[in-house]
Amino acid sequence: MLAVTLIVDARCVDTFSDILLAAGALSVDVSDAAAGTRRERPLFAEPGSAPQSNWPVSRLVALFAAGTDVAGLMPAALRAASLPQTATYGIDTVHEQDWVRLTQGQFTPQRVSPRLWVVPTWHEIVDPAAINIRLDPGLAFGTGTHPTTQLCLRWLVQHLRRGESVIDYGCGSGILAIAAMKLGASRAAGVDIDDQALVAARRNAVQNHSEVAFYAAADAIQSRADVVVANILANPLTVLAPLLARLTLPRGRVVLSGILRAQADEVRDAYQPWFNMYGTEHEDDWVLLAGAKRDGDDGRGRRDGA
Repeated sequence: MLAVTLIVDARCVDTFSDILLAAGALSVDVSDAAAGTRRERPLFAEPGSAPQSNWPVSRLVALFAAGTDVAGLMPAALRAASLPQTATYGIDTVHEQDWVRLTQGQFTPQRVSPRLWVVPTWHEIVDPAAINIRLDPGLAFGTGTHPTTQLCLRWLVQHLRRGESVIDYGCGSGILAIAAMKLGASRAAGVDIDDQALVAARRNAVQNHSEVAFYAAADAIQSRADVVVANILANPLTVLAPLLARLTLPRGRVVLSGILRAQADEVRDAYQPWFNMYGTEHEDDWVLLAGAKRDGDDGRGRRDGA
């Protein structure tokens, strides 16, 4: 394949991407041209949120099939996007690679704490004396490397009590539910909207000899738990507050992650009607919130027996 790389400003990103795709590009990747510098600016988007603008200056990388006359089509593409013919771009050959092996090489054993490790199935166990979660995420989120997952795993290590029940809402690879069982939970369940995530989660539970029940979100889960953990995103967490409250037993705890610092107050406010929100932990720009269910609350803002 051939890769064409050039730098464009925000006004041209969408238009020029469309022009390249119409000209035969197999894909167009857009990234921050300032990535890796002090000017790098993260962009985050969530369901229901307003679209965010592009970076002030973006790097476009368009892939074309080998043999494409890229040098011949670029002048017309530049003209169509009202870009100067003198615009600088590079053309490089992309050699075939074993993408599976390359991806696996980026996922290495993760030490969560002296007590807990997350180890990919294709790596050897580093510390046999520790609790080791053997994981193959497949197409699901949850390798143990992301700060939001690390925050949840550390919370479970430090705060989960032996014999407590756990629901992992938005379970992805199943890593949190499996960790809960290995850390002494009496039972654990995982819920996700993604069928591929449920496939990966069930496979990982078998791999770890952990008995975890996994449910599709469309199939209403009936059981409640002492601990409900949800590592999703701020907007879905806010919408799910009544549901997660119903799933949490009185005096149980809710653990919320996938939240940026600027979003923490909004998410905390959404859970205040049911929980005393007391815990805040940080890693990079990410926040974990924890709260205790009020004694006797049935999850609908009423006292049990009302």
